Amino acid sequence: MFKKILIANRGEIACRVIKTARKMGIKTVAVYSEADKDARHVELADEAVCIGPAPSRESYLVMDNIIKACKDTGAEAVHPGYGFLSENEAFAKRLEEEGITFIGPKHYSIAAMGDKIASKKLANEAKVNTIPGYNDAIDTPESAVEIAKGIGYPVMIKASAGGGGKGLRVAFNDKEAFEGFSACKNEARNSFGDDRVFIEKFVEEPRHIEIQVLGDSHGNAVYLWERECSIQRRHQKVIEEAPSPFISEETRKAMGEQAVALAKAVKYQSAGTVEFVVGKDQSFYFLEMNTRLQVEHPVTESITGLDLVEQMIRVASGEKLSFGQADIKRNGWSMECRINADDPYRNFLPSTGRLVRYQPPEEVDGVRVDTGVYEGGEIPMYYDSMIAKLIVHGKDRMDAITKMRAALNKFVIRGIHSNIPFQSALMQHPRFISGDFNTGFIAEEFPHGFRASDVKASDPGLMDALATAIHRRYLDRAAGIYGQLEGHEVKIPHEFVVGSGEPGKMDYVSTSVEEAARGYEVTVGGQVYAIDTDWTPGNIVYNAVVNGKEISAQLDRNGLFYRIQFDGVRVDSLVLTMRGAEMQKLMPFKEPPDMSKFLLSPMPGLLVDVAVTVGQKVEAGQRLAAIEAMKMENVLVAAQDGVVAEVMAAKGESLAVDQPILRFE
Repeated sequence: MFKKILIANRGEIACRVIKTARKMGIKTVAVYSEADKDARHVELADEAVCIGPAPSRESYLVMDNIIKACKDTGAEAVHPGYGFLSENEAFAKRLEEEGITFIGPKHYSIAAMGDKIASKKLANEAKVNTIPGYNDAIDTPESAVEIAKGIGYPVMIKASAGGGGKGLRVAFNDKEAFEGFSACKNEARNSFGDDRVFIEKFVEEPRHIEIQVLGDSHGNAVYLWERECSIQRRHQKVIEEAPSPFISEETRKAMGEQAVALAKAVKYQSAGTVEFVVGKDQSFYFLEMNTRLQVEHPVTESITGLDLVEQMIRVASGEKLSFGQADIKRNGWSMECRINADDPYRNFLPSTGRLVRYQPPEEVDGVRVDTGVYEGGEIPMYYDSMIAKLIVHGKDRMDAITKMRAALNKFVIRGIHSNIPFQSALMQHPRFISGDFNTGFIAEEFPHGFRASDVKASDPGLMDALATAIHRRYLDRAAGIYGQLEGHEVKIPHEFVVGSGEPGKMDYVSTSVEEAARGYEVTVGGQVYAIDTDWTPGNIVYNAVVNGKEISAQLDRNGLFYRIQFDGVRVDSLVLTMRGAEMQKLMPFKEPPDMSKFLLSPMPGLLVDVAVTVGQKVEAGQRLAAIEAMKMENVLVAAQDGVVAEVMAAKGESLAVDQPILRFE
């Protein structure tokens, strides 16, 4: 067994590998870029080596620097995590030549299966059913359009070395094929150093289901059941679960056996994932093989009881698998939510900055949090947007959903935006709860993006009751302040009016409140809410028992308003006295300034292109600028026809949110 390993990665996966290595008594070496010098993985490792400047192409993707770090520290093996160099054949081969063990498959297996084009050809030769497509690299956008027309729209344009949603576009017409090809090529070059792109038929209404495989150097290979990964946004997985609520035992077995056959065909040694697209009739087609650990591996660990990182390390050190296919159990149900630094209310644009508050839920009763950040740390713009992975394990699917809802309600992130409100909303959605979804679920259910108004409270009176109880607790504290002027003490009323909604369009509800043994009894519209809580002002998480049911909501104060978030519902409430409500209804509402003549940066990022000049006429849908953030190129297009009056930001400039880029006449 190795005495010391180097982790050629960052963030939560580096922390995850360190955790298992420590359990196995193996010393660890972290590598980091200048932007990550204060990162959590650097702190957790036994040693840490700086390998270059912030951009990944100058640090985490530089093989020479990583190999030098191994030699300088005496690391015998390298775990690549996922992303970066994890599926790079040349890296695995270089390590082997340098006498360093790659904790992953052999370079020839990566060459055969890690490359999307090569893997499809190999699958065809092995008589594995594959999706129609053009499996050779395409040189020009014009060729891409012709090939796409030949296959028939819609088509999927994919980078050969792609992964994690990078270098992937779906095109429904010639224009989208032309532009998507160029965008994929650029993203692939920047993220993977390989700009080859291919095209295949896009199967509509598909399920994305993957099989986890594990092989050793003694010719053994097994499958560890499947993961359901159909809840995706822009081809990036959002929620994963194991097992799938859709496939039958027969389909599960057939997919598993096919995945193992494919792994054995390339002498696969390590953990790997065979991805399938599955039709309504449970027909399945090989998509690709990821020759690395997957982001969503914890759900498989939860239902099997196996530590996949440990298995990878043991296989790499030459050990034989200690179990066969018949020994692999399937226990309960597991789900994972990817907690990302993006703003669901602004079309999921990246959100960078300092984590002012970071308080994950407690890891008890089947809750697990894999994270690479800490309170006070920075979310840089140079890497992907993942903050953490929230994993739960329950006795069945509904139990897992219930646990995930509670854990999301308790997950506190402030200082930057996160997708937690969206994840919470998905956990309440009837289609998700029923298991009736496919990869188009998010696009179908949220066609115009995600808005706070999209999620309706199952019990609207509860939000008004919580706002009233919270306001009453603040008044109780104020009433206890020492030194109040006699005759002018704080008087606490029993009747309130709760206003909620947008300023200028607020709805008002009358409430009444009485003290109870450990909280309050609030009446809203004839319904009584017995709220038992020991919450104190200043705490973001509001834990309470309401009418006998435990709940956790999150609370922020914004001026006079209480912002309450619970089960994906977000409400801004103003709690007033009866007289105060009468006055509030007379208050004038100031309309926000008209910014329709400006193109504003929707996110912090690097302005990589300004495609127009002063005086130029533009049409709706025309490309205006491109911003790069978190390894993604975001193209900004004209919302309507117009003429450019002023260019207000220069190419190469770092932009802030809502910074003007263009002004129109």
